[in-house]
Amino acid sequence: MNVIQETDQITLTQTAAQAVSDLLEKRNLQGYALRVFIQGGGCSGYQYGMALDNRIRDNDLVFEGHGIKLVVDPMSFPYLKGSTVDYVDELMGSGFKISNPNAVASCGCGSSFRTAESGASGSGGGCGCH
Repeated sequence: MNVIQETDQITLTQTAAQAVSDLLEKRNLQGYALRVFIQGGGCSGYQYGMALDNRIRDNDLVFEGHGIKLVVDPMSFPYLKGSTVDYVDELMGSGFKISNPNAVASCGCGSSFRTAESGASGSGGGCGCH
């Protein structure tokens, strides 16, 4: 069993937990968690992904915040450790936002990022953000 240090945990704000709870209620889903993952792509090297998922695998890391489970696969965890998932409602739109201490550059809209270890190049802007 992997022991996760408190500083490496991925946290969910109260606002994000409420947004997930509202989604689950609206879609009448029970036993689902918020899965957060990274995948290659985006203008900065990696991009975030999120999904409602009821299939928690044995090797997934599971965090809980404000009554909502947050699930991360072991390949994504090193890139996400210490991150905070929030939900923002701004003039330009609303949605989930990840504050990631591992990102050294990110896209203007925050949907893609790169880390110091990734070696990906990119300025973090001009990528056609929506």
